[in-house]
Amino acid sequence: MVRVRFAPSPTGPLHIGGVRTALYNYLLAKQLGGTFILRIEDTDQNRFVEGAEAYIVEALKWCGIEPTEGIGFGDGAYGPYRQSERNAIYRKYAAQLIDAGAAYYAFDTPAELEAMRERLKNESVQSYSSSTRGSMKNSLSWSEQETRKALSSGTPYIVRLKIPENKEVKVEDLIRGEVIFQTNDLDDKVLMKADGTPTYHLANIVDDYLMRITHVIRGEEWLPSAGHHVLLYEALGWSEAMPKFAHLPLILRPDGKGKLSKRDGVKFGFPVFPIGWKGATPETSFEGFREAGFEPQAVLNFLALLGWNPGTEQEIFSLDEMVQIFSLSKINKSGARFDYDKAKWFNQKYLAAADPAALARQILPLAQEKGYRTEEEYLIKFVSVFKDRAIVINDFLEKGYYFFEDVKTYDQPNLLKKWKPENKLTFRHFVAFIEVQNFDNPVELETLTKGWMHDNEVKPGDLFPLLRIALTGSVQGPAIFEMMHVFGKEASIQRLSSAPAKFDNLL
Repeated sequence: MVRVRFAPSPTGPLHIGGVRTALYNYLLAKQLGGTFILRIEDTDQNRFVEGAEAYIVEALKWCGIEPTEGIGFGDGAYGPYRQSERNAIYRKYAAQLIDAGAAYYAFDTPAELEAMRERLKNESVQSYSSSTRGSMKNSLSWSEQETRKALSSGTPYIVRLKIPENKEVKVEDLIRGEVIFQTNDLDDKVLMKADGTPTYHLANIVDDYLMRITHVIRGEEWLPSAGHHVLLYEALGWSEAMPKFAHLPLILRPDGKGKLSKRDGVKFGFPVFPIGWKGATPETSFEGFREAGFEPQAVLNFLALLGWNPGTEQEIFSLDEMVQIFSLSKINKSGARFDYDKAKWFNQKYLAAADPAALARQILPLAQEKGYRTEEEYLIKFVSVFKDRAIVINDFLEKGYYFFEDVKTYDQPNLLKKWKPENKLTFRHFVAFIEVQNFDNPVELETLTKGWMHDNEVKPGDLFPLLRIALTGSVQGPAIFEMMHVFGKEASIQRLSSAPAKFDNLL
């Protein structure tokens, strides 16, 4: 049975790269009929941020990639799913590693560790490792009696992994192929901190084993630690149960210069979080894709293709389609640039294809906030004619405000070109003609108008731009007669009748 996990740390808002990691885990689990787990890795209490855990749960729910079990999604048989509640388990396995000679106590003070780094700054090896541990204060360099005395007297200590010398560690990565580590290049990672809590390395391996994780899909930044993790599986006697590894490529900044960070959203002017985060100050509060008006399915579609190539020209995928065709073997090794314009393109496609009734329900609370009309029939007609022009959901009432209130500004440059004395009379005659027509069928209304134009020798360029400016304030907008159908006869005539005087005042 395939079992995968998404294991974020509650240190603040969930980065969009984390959402992609969760998505890939979700797709693999769904495709193979497996289990997708949410585990909270909160062993570093110094970095714990209140509210971050609840944020992660809400973000996954908004995205529509809900775990099968774990924090916020129901208990399974392998909890608890919060690492801070599992410390006794980690201490047990740390002791097992020490007894097996695969780990050791280290009593060095922070000042002594700093002195070591200063001493080694010009050396090829600058870490606590097989080449340096003999000169440090630990249970390997001390006698058994010295170590017992230090432990019994309460001398602060940490537990380190004892990396063997002159060994080759091979990791078969599902994305990158075979990755080889030389143990002489690896440092003796800290497994248990002085406060008795585990580091990521120990907690991660123990939890993955006990929760029967079959695939570890995580970011590229963890690849350098994979050698340590394989050694831990071996030292604990769990080699046969070791999961398959897949290290995802980085999501790069738009300029390709480095990994997309949480702060890059402010710098480049786009969201890098799935949903908004309210920090203690405005500087630590951020808008998410949800608040920017994105559809969660569009965000997932966009993220899926940041590193994964399905091998076809198709770009628009439903979540079910992604589940069907997803493959770890088709994930690229190299990083993918975050292209916000592409994200908006995806969202526009999703809005254009959306059911008008569903879109009307989405904009209803926004319309209520603005005091706009909220009749279901009107909202459905409105979104039907405007959805091809909306990039994000907020565009409906921001760009399409003129469906709910009078035009605020007029396109003066185009008005100067089109509003000529001879056109004024034509415009007034058209309004008189349209007043006696039926607005129920926009196609028929357009046909009748074109017949009137033919009979009166009116060119489209002399009338249609002015109609658009009168209705919307701009030469841009949905089809004229579809707009008039939405406005209704009374509102359309009122807007068209009052336009000449307003045009004259603007010139």
